[in-house]
Amino acid sequence: MIEKRQFYIDGKWVDPTQPNDCDVHDPATEEACAVISLGSAADVDRAVVAARAAFPRWAATPLAERRALLEKLGEVMKRRHDDLAEAISLEMGAPIDFARGEQVGAGPWHLKGFLKAMDEFAWEEKFTDRETIVREPVGVVGLITPWNWPINQIALKVIPAVAAGCTCVLKPSEIAPLSALVWAEMMDEAGFPAGVFNLVNGDGPTVGEAMSNHPGIDMMSFTGSTRAGSAVMRGAAGSIKRVTLELGGKSPNIVFADADLQKAVKRGVTAMMENTGQSCNAPSRMIVEQDVYEEAVGLAKDVAESITVGNPREAGDHIGPLVSAAQFDKVQGLIETGIAEGARLVAGGPGRPEGFNRGWYARPTVFADVTNDMTIAREEIFGPVLSMIPFSGGEDEAVKIANDTPYGLAAYLWTGDAERGDRVGRRLRAGMVRVNGAGLSAGHPFGGYKQSGNGREGGVWGLEDFTEVKVLSQRY
Repeated sequence: MIEKRQFYIDGKWVDPTQPNDCDVHDPATEEACAVISLGSAADVDRAVVAARAAFPRWAATPLAERRALLEKLGEVMKRRHDDLAEAISLEMGAPIDFARGEQVGAGPWHLKGFLKAMDEFAWEEKFTDRETIVREPVGVVGLITPWNWPINQIALKVIPAVAAGCTCVLKPSEIAPLSALVWAEMMDEAGFPAGVFNLVNGDGPTVGEAMSNHPGIDMMSFTGSTRAGSAVMRGAAGSIKRVTLELGGKSPNIVFADADLQKAVKRGVTAMMENTGQSCNAPSRMIVEQDVYEEAVGLAKDVAESITVGNPREAGDHIGPLVSAAQFDKVQGLIETGIAEGARLVAGGPGRPEGFNRGWYARPTVFADVTNDMTIAREEIFGPVLSMIPFSGGEDEAVKIANDTPYGLAAYLWTGDAERGDRVGRRLRAGMVRVNGAGLSAGHPFGGYKQSGNGREGGVWGLEDFTEVKVLSQRY
């Protein structure tokens, strides 16, 4: 049993004000694998006091010195690569090869984008001959990160916050806190001054709410569910904090008949199942033109049935369990709802995969003949479940179905016509649109429309979120 009850505050590992043990469970076995302590409002107070005391000096630290410390963090990240991967695999069930690659790899990838952005960012610029526009750090920021891509989201928040000259208090998910504790050790080893970075474990209703309400925190940056994001906004409203949110998604994936169908369907299904479907930008609604719809359904069935589910400790290209009992129950319930509402089950279904009698494993599942008013087309399932929806009315109908969602984080489309790809891509109401599987570069803006949140993470857009704009007008 791993015991990690302390918090990182003011450059030191400290005991909680009041012990409040919380077990961390291994999703592969359902057994407790670690124990942390959940913090309280008093622990948040201590962290905020440390962050406020450190802010003036850190904000005045030359940009080159802040950049050098981030470069040193990158070096430490490389040394601690395996520690991060093992923590992520244990806490949230990511297969170890996936944890070593995509999960841990997100940290250095985002750091690369932010270092480039720091060099390009307009920290100061002349507006007129007597006016200067100055970008200054917003102050003390509260950061709340999720369990599904823990290092990815910590990197997207902590790196730009400290790069901009802010000091911060991080609350990682209590479900998967182990990698965040390794991150705190890395910040310490890299040599960031005391109080610049602080970590308090805890749950949303206690520590998260205390942070949102705290008058000493100037800004909240939250990633998680739309429901919890609303709670952060309500808490922050009392002190008029700046709030940036990266929330849920129900991303469309339009497949036109002129696309490379085999490639489109294979990429769509495997992207949906990656990370066991626990990604906010997962392409969970495959909207397929009627002329190739049944062929696409058959292909999706074959791809889903070729995906293996396995132990996250074992090497290989498989998916692992869902993160928790609550998540397992939610996914199972929504699969049952899909069946009850009349969707055609073509792969997977309820229950654990064959050969598993424990662990929060789910079957890679594909539903066909889904209509956009069904529950499985409206709600973010956050599991390995794909909904396939036919369309026959051309681009207009495809776009209408795609945009008929309260979310707008990501969208995908496949077509052999470059003009159509550009035309349809511009009509999709989402923060990130990828055509024919095109990738995204380090430093791109990550975020969405509507109930998928506000603000953007990554690159210069991430730096902007953590700065205030001042106009300095001078006459002598």
